[in-house]
Amino acid sequence: MTDATPDATPDATPDATPDATTGFWYIVHIYSGHEKKVEINLQKRVRAMGLDQQILTVIVPIKEVAEVRNGKRRVVERPSYPGYILIQTSDELKANSENPDVLRSWQLVKETPSVMGFIGSSSNPVPLNEEEVNQVLNLSSGGERPEPILEVDFISGDQVRVIEGPFKGFPAEVNEVDRERQRVHLTISIFGRSTPIDLEFLEVEKI
Repeated sequence: MTDATPDATPDATPDATPDATTGFWYIVHIYSGHEKKVEINLQKRVRAMGLDQQILTVIVPIKEVAEVRNGKRRVVERPSYPGYILIQTSDELKANSENPDVLRSWQLVKETPSVMGFIGSSSNPVPLNEEEVNQVLNLSSGGERPEPILEVDFISGDQVRVIEGPFKGFPAEVNEVDRERQRVHLTISIFGRSTPIDLEFLEVEKI
């Protein structure tokens, strides 16, 4: 299936926090890397076919990731689940539905370029429950997004330099990366002796 690049960017999904308690939520499998294109294209097609009262939301679940570049922290957005988007409908999608708009909505999604299909049964996609929607949208129980996760590309054996604290400027070797605690275990040479130290991600950089 050929992907079409939208000729203009329409209104994006509203900034308001999605309401996981209303409607029916489905996961749609798409070509990985085409998340934003499919989101924009599907939003345009929904409006063009007058189905905006049936397909309420089209959204790419995202996560905020903090990256460390040259000792500086920056926050970027990435798809939480590459190759998938989420849609919210006012009615449950069923192959035997007597509502013509339900059937039109189903066809519209399936025929959108880069869409591979719904997750679940081919005849009756299974909607997510509220807890699953919150999880996919990366929302807390209070409807708020958690703090960005700090991601680094350190691995055991990497050579790094300490950029903060009393050992600033010292070269070191990575022994272990603790992503849960966002700390890195290092070996540093002090007066010719190998000494283990434990620092935060932001306190070191790759050489």
